[in-house]
Amino acid sequence: MTRPRLILASASPRRRDLLSDAGYDVLIAASDVEEMDSCHEGPEALAAINAKRKWNAVAPQYPNEIVVAADTVVWLDGRFYGKPVDFAEATEMLTDLSGRTHQVVTGVVLGRAGEGIQEFAEVTWVTFHTLAEDEIAAYLKSIHPLDKAGAYAAQDDNGRLIAKVDGSISNVIGLPMEKLGAFLASENYRRQK
Repeated sequence: MTRPRLILASASPRRRDLLSDAGYDVLIAASDVEEMDSCHEGPEALAAINAKRKWNAVAPQYPNEIVVAADTVVWLDGRFYGKPVDFAEATEMLTDLSGRTHQVVTGVVLGRAGEGIQEFAEVTWVTFHTLAEDEIAAYLKSIHPLDKAGAYAAQDDNGRLIAKVDGSISNVIGLPMEKLGAFLASENYRRQK
């Protein structure tokens, strides 16, 4: 019997790279679901709701295959920081995060359509250095911030923004690989050799 592909219900190149680098055979099947940007229940609920909506949109198209959907949110002082709409909002986000500790929460849903799903959320605490306006401007010119929650890219940081990470760095990048790997192992999914 042929092993199923791992279907990633996301267009995120960072999530694809995390899975591929870990040895998984990945097929991208991005959903066109509009992400919610607020939830009175907090960041874990918001990330979980968005991940489940993505999974529900993609999983029926791939019966009998494992579909993984995720959503990452940045949370500080009761405020959700999603993907900025423009450079002005990206600047505002990084200014708010400067010198402070915030939560990065990724909600994950995985499983096969019709067989039940696994759902979890991972929380990582990230502390930023105190950043000057010119540092923020230079940083934003060096990356494409408009497709990143909180307007930053942990995988390319090299200490420019991030002073400390408490928890999973892969979670900050877009998928908590340690926890996801355990769930995939419980599904008897094997990494490609």
